[in-house]
Amino acid sequence: MDYSLLDAPASHVVDTARGLLGWQLEANGVRVSITEVEAYAGVGEDPASHSHRGPTERSSVMFGPAGVLYVYFVFGMHWCMNVTAGHEGEAAAVLLRAGKVIGGVELARARRGPVADRELARGPARLSVALGIDGSANRTSLLDGTGPARLIPAPAPPGVIRSGPRVGVAAAHDVPWRFWLDGEPSVSPYRRHTPRRRTGTPRPT
Repeated sequence: MDYSLLDAPASHVVDTARGLLGWQLEANGVRVSITEVEAYAGVGEDPASHSHRGPTERSSVMFGPAGVLYVYFVFGMHWCMNVTAGHEGEAAAVLLRAGKVIGGVELARARRGPVADRELARGPARLSVALGIDGSANRTSLLDGTGPARLIPAPAPPGVIRSGPRVGVAAAHDVPWRFWLDGEPSVSPYRRHTPRRRTGTPRPT
């Protein structure tokens, strides 16, 4: 399989993200076609990225080799999956935001409950649930079969790819680094980040 897309420098993460659309991801008996992604760059380049201020215990995986799963927990309840990109020592990753289930549909339904097929893997948390991925998959390879998930190259035609602002980021709100397949029902709706008001904080007057 040709994984050269992931070997591009971290500075080309936007191209890597766009190129991952259409690729297939298989894990724990379910296979999806990737329909929506977001690019995140490295140190000092992207204030929305976990690696913006340098490596931490959580984000150090972004500085490792390409083609590794970066799985993190958000809002105390959701797992999100990223594909690391770029050369080792350079931080970059692509968030997998949504997919179309193309194999193991009944298993995905069992994990997700009674929802429409387009909702099975629509959004990063639902995608992880449909594929049975949690924090135990963090730092595992997506390329060599040693981890629970595997990427399968199958690029989408360039003419169906669209771009726009990333969803729910607390910084760099309008950077158009979200990419999706036009007309695909599994693509998640756009929501700009809205800061949460702390309890007891006076409302603006």
